[in-house]
Amino acid sequence: MLIIGLTGSIATGKSTVASLLASPPHSLPIVDADVLAREVVEPGTRGYRAIVRHFGPMAPDLLLPVSDTMPENGPNGKGRPLNRAVLGRLVFGDEPQMQQNRAVLSGIVHPAVRLGMVKKVASCYLQGYWAVVLDVPLLFESRLDRFCGTTMVVAVTEPETQLKRLMDRNPDLSREDAENRVKSQMDVRLKAKRCLYAGEGKGVVLWNDGSKDELKAALDEEMRKLKEANPAWWAWLMLGFPPLAVALASWRFWQNVRVERQWREMQEREAKSS
Repeated sequence: MLIIGLTGSIATGKSTVASLLASPPHSLPIVDADVLAREVVEPGTRGYRAIVRHFGPMAPDLLLPVSDTMPENGPNGKGRPLNRAVLGRLVFGDEPQMQQNRAVLSGIVHPAVRLGMVKKVASCYLQGYWAVVLDVPLLFESRLDRFCGTTMVVAVTEPETQLKRLMDRNPDLSREDAENRVKSQMDVRLKAKRCLYAGEGKGVVLWNDGSKDELKAALDEEMRKLKEANPAWWAWLMLGFPPLAVALASWRFWQNVRVERQWREMQEREAKSS
């Protein structure tokens, strides 16, 4: 089974591509890291308690306020949900404290999300899907691309396009807030370069500067190529012979680690020469 790592940056169109991949004619299962990240911090979970314990002293309004529809202990008695806008202001930005806060939040959320992803991918493998999509905003940053047969980046060529789309989608955000959210992630053009560095057939970049129809046409063409290289019978063969599937996954993992090491070395050389 082919694991497609889908990523991008905020407001570049990644969610649109995920929706297209989940719909006919592709009809692929989507393992959404954002959905899992929300599930693992719901009131009553270990992640929720850890976030409240660490960030509560920094932000008295970290939880949604009490109201007629929101009791003191939350709708299910396990606590009021997190106020995501307040938490976002603590972790989005390039200031040292924000970077530290973001690292703490990642340390709470990421392990639980990864466990959830493993379970869902295993379920897709047992159902005989030819491919599954890992929808992960921080695919390269979290090094989850190591486990993917192909990475797919949805990008835009101009930073201003990204900012405008983000502010149109979230009118409550100021320009400064929008810029901080964009800066909190790896530049999407660098992600595109990193994706293509893996080599032909291992990385796909979808430039989303035009209409949704243009994006869909580009996606359909790339998926046609991927399906030709990874026919359905191959997925059933992997299902019938698990040792072969494990061997292939191990080989892909090793290749991805090697490419990642080469990429980092190249980035270090370029940084020293600049």
